[in-house]
Amino acid sequence: MTAIDDLYQAGTSTWLDDLSRERIATGNLAEVKDAKSIVGVTTNPAIFAAAMGSGNHYDEQLAELKQAGTTADAAVYAMSVKDVQDACDLFRDTYEATGGKDGRVSIEVDPRFAADEQKTIAQARELWQLVDRDNLMIKIPAPDESLPAVTAALAEGISVNVTLIFSVERYQQVIDAYKDGIRKAAANGHDVSRIHSVASFFVSRMDTEVDKRLEAIGTNEALALRGKAGIANARLAYALFEREFGEADVDTLPANANAQRPLWASTGVKNPDYPATMYVTELAGPQTVNTMPEKTLDAVLRDGGVHGDALTGTEAVSRETFAALRSVGIDLDDVVAVLEREGVEKFVDAWQELLDSMTARLA
Repeated sequence: MTAIDDLYQAGTSTWLDDLSRERIATGNLAEVKDAKSIVGVTTNPAIFAAAMGSGNHYDEQLAELKQAGTTADAAVYAMSVKDVQDACDLFRDTYEATGGKDGRVSIEVDPRFAADEQKTIAQARELWQLVDRDNLMIKIPAPDESLPAVTAALAEGISVNVTLIFSVERYQQVIDAYKDGIRKAAANGHDVSRIHSVASFFVSRMDTEVDKRLEAIGTNEALALRGKAGIANARLAYALFEREFGEADVDTLPANANAQRPLWASTGVKNPDYPATMYVTELAGPQTVNTMPEKTLDAVLRDGGVHGDALTGTEAVSRETFAALRSVGIDLDDVVAVLEREGVEKFVDAWQELLDSMTARLA
């Protein structure tokens, strides 16, 4: 067994945080799927910007779109949709074998719409229809303005990946939006057993921001806390997941509804002093997903270190870590506010970069 198999035994599904036409056309994605045991794929604007900005695998479709007079926005989505359709088809067997839990491929709504509920839900609906694959997930960001769109999409039977979550407080709102949406889906006559959702909790970015502040404080007590905030934050989120989707709460959801699984995102380490696998091995546990870049995936396969469930029973020590962070002067509310704002901004910037590049190529 490989370390990825060990993760799956612990309850964690491994998804690849990358997609490109080159990966699909060369057979690389199929190879990674089989050889490295990944069971899903996530994408984001930065991933598509990198994919479409290199190589020649998009040239044929781009020429057709240019001939048709397609706008840059429409061209980006036409090419993204094609990649996601092909990836969905590749992972269809996994989707069927796991009863819809895995074999999922995510595509994100335009991040410029993050503050516009109506545009977000309209695009979620459009992408769901365009891709037309049961194993698709629509990624919707978690800021306040987007949460009603999460509920609305689920109510229409759309599977949703709620992204850019940085705090337990926001995660509670995401869970509430999910439960509201799944109840409405049942009331609307949808088979809720076929609707799946994940809540994407960003890990390494928390450490990057907190560590910067700890180093500015500079005391021994502060420096000793570096690299601890991200995992503690995720473990507190998992404790909330256990409470909200445990047996005691089962009656609050329609029959046959699925739990909204936590998905650990941003799990590639940003600090080279940290173990390359820390955001994987320390967050293994039942009913979770870890989406990772291939570099991190390879590190897990090389270094191992998965020792079963690393989440259950960690709430108390994680609360102690947060208390220690506050005691040395870390304003965690401000950290989250910065990360949420920067998270949307980074995706918007990547999207704009992609549009600018596409505009030039269509000219």
